[in-house]
Amino acid sequence: MIYSDEHQEFRALVRRYVEQKINPHVDEWERAEWMPLHEIFADMAKLGMLGLEYDPAYGGQGADHLFTVVLCQELGRVAHGSFPMALGVHVAMATPSLHAHGSAELKQEFLAPAMRGELVCGVAVTEPEAGSDVAGIRTHARRDGDDWVINGSKMFITNALQADWLCTLVRTSDEGGYRGISQIIIPTRTPGFRVDRKLDKLGMRASDTGLLTLDNVRVPVRNTIGEIGRGFQQQMSQFVMERMFASYSVPITCALELELTRDYARQRKVFGHPLTANQYLQYTYAELAARVDMLRVYTETTAQSYMAGTDVTRMATICKLEAARLGRQVADWCLQIHGGMGYMEETWTSRAFRDSRLLSIGGGADEVMLRVLSMMDGFTD
Repeated sequence: MIYSDEHQEFRALVRRYVEQKINPHVDEWERAEWMPLHEIFADMAKLGMLGLEYDPAYGGQGADHLFTVVLCQELGRVAHGSFPMALGVHVAMATPSLHAHGSAELKQEFLAPAMRGELVCGVAVTEPEAGSDVAGIRTHARRDGDDWVINGSKMFITNALQADWLCTLVRTSDEGGYRGISQIIIPTRTPGFRVDRKLDKLGMRASDTGLLTLDNVRVPVRNTIGEIGRGFQQQMSQFVMERMFASYSVPITCALELELTRDYARQRKVFGHPLTANQYLQYTYAELAARVDMLRVYTETTAQSYMAGTDVTRMATICKLEAARLGRQVADWCLQIHGGMGYMEETWTSRAFRDSRLLSIGGGADEVMLRVLSMMDGFTD
């Protein structure tokens, strides 16, 4: 990849921000199981870090996709996974469809303030009975004049307790499967919307995740993003952006984890020798480091293809699959090398181990990625 001086200046800006404004608070946020997203996003917006590729008319920066790559790579240096995920939901999961398909009025009302850091947003797709099977959603909207009346439940929704609005996938007709599904913006202060409870997760402890109920929630039909009944297709496109965003940071995170573990292994002596003298560990380290390099090159190649206008659905799917698998393999190996201390909460390895596990589940499980790839290649019935 060829990064311009402007890209590198932005990289330095994000890296300083992570080092000075994010990482010093991570332990505190982990204990509180909470991050002040309104405060952080507003701060980042002033520095031009939100809406990088969005139209400046709606609070965006009008930048190229490489700025997003740089942002994600530097987010890989954050000392937990919670903040990169929360930000990713805001800028790469809840808003791409709105920017691409929403009306000018809808973008002025919801996108622009979100990109200015005034509002926090989330995306509500998953349900208790429909996770990776997006076509199986049951949350239903009935039209009543110029309004939708929405009933249903959403599960595992990131930013749910702080979000001001949600890009919500809703069934707007009685057609089965992916037909008749729409994306609708639901302000969280709307009567009938409630967060039933904050979910207690294995990892990503500082990220608020909620179980939601929609009980006769009434919103204007004009809150529909794009064409009524095209929500499934729009959500699939939004997933592509989500998977790229999530994957770009993984090579940096893995490289840092391997570096920290190498330094520890140099000092830790077992049977009179440092752990780095063990040939098996040397080779395992080398294999993981090689795979990290390959993933970095592949994610950057995916970014280049996207910028060239190529359909990167397949490449983004591979990025997501391999990044998720490699991320948890590296975290697991690093914990193992640290031994008993690696299992302690005071050591970074335990948090990395917990946080890395989610990417193989969220945004489409590994098995769904494999199913998508096999279908694209025609290896299916």
